[in-house]
Amino acid sequence: MKNSDIKILLVDDEPDILEIVGYNLKNEGYQIFTTKNGAEAVKVAKKIIPHLIILDIMMPKMDGIEACEKIRHTKGLEHVLITFFTARGEDYSQVAGYNVGADDYITKPIKPKVLVSKIKALLRRIKIEKTIETDEKIKIGNIVIDREEYVVIKDGTKLSLPKKEFELFSLLASKPGKVFKRDDILDKVWGNEVVVGGRTIDVHIRKLREKIGDNNFKTVKGVGYKFIINED
Repeated sequence: MKNSDIKILLVDDEPDILEIVGYNLKNEGYQIFTTKNGAEAVKVAKKIIPHLIILDIMMPKMDGIEACEKIRHTKGLEHVLITFFTARGEDYSQVAGYNVGADDYITKPIKPKVLVSKIKALLRRIKIEKTIETDEKIKIGNIVIDREEYVVIKDGTKLSLPKKEFELFSLLASKPGKVFKRDDILDKVWGNEVVVGGRTIDVHIRKLREKIGDNNFKTVKGVGYKFIINED
């Protein structure tokens, strides 16, 4: 997919932010749409069906948290990528955003190079997801996941993971950068099986860190885990 095919909706009540962010993303070739509050964002999103929505958290009429929740429950917008702008440094904003379905967050003040890099990383997920839907063998960075043979190949070395480790890794790697909540992980990997102990996920993540790489996994305190592509 070309950059010119990508539609990004920017939502912020600060005109300067819309101008600066819009300018930098337009220079990358993306189609940019803007609104000034959450209520307008929901209406515009229904109309244009963007690939990515960037929401400010603190806005009049409808804040970003409420807007995100409404978008996630709107038919046709369930899988749109959503990231937050936040001037807050505390965990609350991040956790609240993840709990209503956000994929990531960008901290203000905004640094153009960091912004563009983060947006590119988010949008790469669209390509990866399409690959996963159509291919049993996928490549993410220096890692190959063979879902047919249940093996992972890293830097040419084959790693045979136990079934649950493989399924957990496949789930996290299906959407690099996305935070998977603990309840969702338990539901999708273990399903109706009896889970012994509340640290089952933590133990499996620790083993994956040892085998795949510690830098490839990030814990989001109070929420869950995400897989990060190692660009090195």
